[in-house]
Amino acid sequence: MYKAAPRILLGALLLLTGCYNIGSRRLDQDQSDYSLALITAGKRQTLLNIVRLRYADTPGFLDTTQLISGYQLQRSFAVGVGTASPVRPSGNAGIQFQESPTFTFQPVTGDAYAQSFLRPMPIGSLLPLAMGGLPIDVLFRLAVQSVNLISNAGSIGGDVGRGSPEFFELIHDLRVLQVAGLLGIQLEHSAEIPGKMPSFDRVFLNVSSTDNPILAETVYETRRFFQMKPKDERVEVVYGAGQPRPGQIRILTRTMLGALGQIAYQIDVPQDDITSGRTQPRIQLIGRETKPIVVVHVGKTVPDNTFASVHYDKQYYYISENDFDSKLAFTMLQILLELSKTTKSPGTIVTIPVNG
Repeated sequence: MYKAAPRILLGALLLLTGCYNIGSRRLDQDQSDYSLALITAGKRQTLLNIVRLRYADTPGFLDTTQLISGYQLQRSFAVGVGTASPVRPSGNAGIQFQESPTFTFQPVTGDAYAQSFLRPMPIGSLLPLAMGGLPIDVLFRLAVQSVNLISNAGSIGGDVGRGSPEFFELIHDLRVLQVAGLLGIQLEHSAEIPGKMPSFDRVFLNVSSTDNPILAETVYETRRFFQMKPKDERVEVVYGAGQPRPGQIRILTRTMLGALGQIAYQIDVPQDDITSGRTQPRIQLIGRETKPIVVVHVGKTVPDNTFASVHYDKQYYYISENDFDSKLAFTMLQILLELSKTTKSPGTIVTIPVNG
């Protein structure tokens, strides 16, 4: 019987040491899980703020600044031999695993709020996104208020702020040229300062020539709109509204709050909410594009296959998983939100320990 005690001890030790590297083994799983949770929470926050703006409610932004996932592994082992006859060895082993993640949130307020949501999006950061393959027509619908003297739809309901038909014709042509590889973006710096890395402060739009007769017509119309000379293939893009100078395009970009509000007023809400004065009628788009850039559905219940959903004032607002165009535009909106963020010293911080 005494020979059984070493076997019990050896088995228990193997059991305990086998879980010793549990932290490194959970890294891949936890990284994926927490990344998915943060992305899902970000989508819900954005959609909720869009719905709040639809009803003239105050939006709120809370950034996750820190995530700490701690593990605690407790092991215990005991073995003994009884004195009674017959002699019988006894023992026990135990393992207790605890996970205690901590999330740190920082409300976006003050100067950080002004810089992130009330500052127009820089052209030098906006247009290069089209170089990465993002559809330029969706990008303009989200982030551009006007090109030269034509306007995108605004963030006011009803017939007011519905935009110019020419704007949607222009961005359609730009998308055609982008797909055909005839549209390009160039970044240049105006001057070099000794000892400093030059900043790209000039943006140019290239419209290349083609022998394709159908695309050649689109190239001609685009150049004509931009008041380019027949042989010119590029034009400088500058920030602002109104009539541009020769060789320039004037683009008035939106603030992030303006982009969110424009999507908000395209949501088709219940008629009772409009009649009662809780909100205004949605923007009535005209021209080539009459479909909202992000289609947000409203109902008493929410289906299972949703891309993002929130509950607000007894109603569910959601984006369908089967609506690729809305998902793409909403994802691009999330990218613009990330680009608009600034690095500021922490102010008010909310830390939430999670006991699982």
